Amino acid sequence: MKIELERYQLSVHIALRAVFDNKFRSMLTALGIIFGVAAVIAMLAIGTGAKKEILDQMKLVGVNNIVITPKNSEDQNNEQTSSTDDESAAEEEKSKEKLSRGLSLDEAYSIKNVIPGVVRVSPEVINQVQIIYNDKGVKGTFTGITADFFEIYNLELENGDFFNPYQYEQAKQVCVIGHNLKNRLFPTEDAIGKQVKCGDVWLNVIGVLKSRASAGEKQSNLKLADVNMNVYAPLQTVLLRYNDRSIVTKKSLKDRGDDDENKQPSNRNQLDKIVVQVDETSKLTSTAEVLNKMLLRRHAGASDFVITVPELLLKQEQKTRSIFNLVLGAIASISLIVGGIGIMNIMLASVMERIREIGVRRAIGATQKDVVFQFLSEATIISVAGGIIGIILGVVIAQLITQFTEIPTIVSGFSILISFGVSAGIGVIFGYMPAKKAAMQDPVTSLRHE
Repeated sequence: MKIELERYQLSVHIALRAVFDNKFRSMLTALGIIFGVAAVIAMLAIGTGAKKEILDQMKLVGVNNIVITPKNSEDQNNEQTSSTDDESAAEEEKSKEKLSRGLSLDEAYSIKNVIPGVVRVSPEVINQVQIIYNDKGVKGTFTGITADFFEIYNLELENGDFFNPYQYEQAKQVCVIGHNLKNRLFPTEDAIGKQVKCGDVWLNVIGVLKSRASAGEKQSNLKLADVNMNVYAPLQTVLLRYNDRSIVTKKSLKDRGDDDENKQPSNRNQLDKIVVQVDETSKLTSTAEVLNKMLLRRHAGASDFVITVPELLLKQEQKTRSIFNLVLGAIASISLIVGGIGIMNIMLASVMERIREIGVRRAIGATQKDVVFQFLSEATIISVAGGIIGIILGVVIAQLITQFTEIPTIVSGFSILISFGVSAGIGVIFGYMPAKKAAMQDPVTSLRHE
């Protein structure tokens, strides 16, 4: 056993000396493995980063949510221009819109009471206002919400309390503010118990939310708000003390009856958003269809609203990204195979150059197994070294991708282990044929070889 081990050690030593004696050739041989492993590491890092990004966004949008928002006038005009060639049809659509009340609080209550499978409904009124405390003022969002809002979006408090049922029902002047807003207005003091002014309304701060990551550029597509700069008050407080667009005034009647096409139409929606949460993901599509029919009926047939299912959008995006990453991974894997073929070719050429060396080894007692192990070790050393360099290069490339393209990348231990195992396996698989060819050389013929 000891003798066998010594023979293997000798073969590895000869293989190492051959690799270091031909550094430039060994490096060129390993290039295919280096770039292949680096590409695989980088592609897997992109895929893992994309998956984490999608999961983080799913946490932001909540689970099993359907978002209903009013369709703005620009979207309506574009839709009519692109899909309606007949002027009479366009006029009919406009007449339907005049009859529509827009999104209302009654609709939110009806959705919760009528549609099966709906567990929470969060109506929202959103206003962009100047938020003031003492001599500090910042632009932010003043949003009226109900109790379901914080549960739907899994928001947690850093300090203070959420609204209680009494404060909701009695339209009390209280609010919960976002983390960043607290830092801007109350950098060195506790916000709880202080009063802030939102537009013309004074509110008492009773809670501060924990910081929440932003969805970035996808925020608008997913119908998300930046909770860190928001002021949240009970919905009844906002409707009663700030604005309720469902109340008919002289100005609203004038705006609705104005036929001047150049005039900006008034916002007749009492609510700016309704978030509907269902109990099962499988019901998202069917519930969205029911909501669409229900709202069309209540809006006199006018399609003046948009229904978005963020979770399905994200899952579709995840599926697209997974296919894209799979294709990139397959392309990167091809370079590994090419690198393995390169090792085999170079090792075959090396066998032809070292026939006399093989003959000498066989003449002094080396067996075919010793020669096979020597050349197999040489191929494996080159591929493993190439794999290690490739892993380092892949990690660097992943960091550069994040830095310069803002595409999130995560290099996992699994991807490193896989890449290292593949590079070692390539050395064994593609090194076997040259090693076998070397071992099959006839010792006498090899010694005579010039």
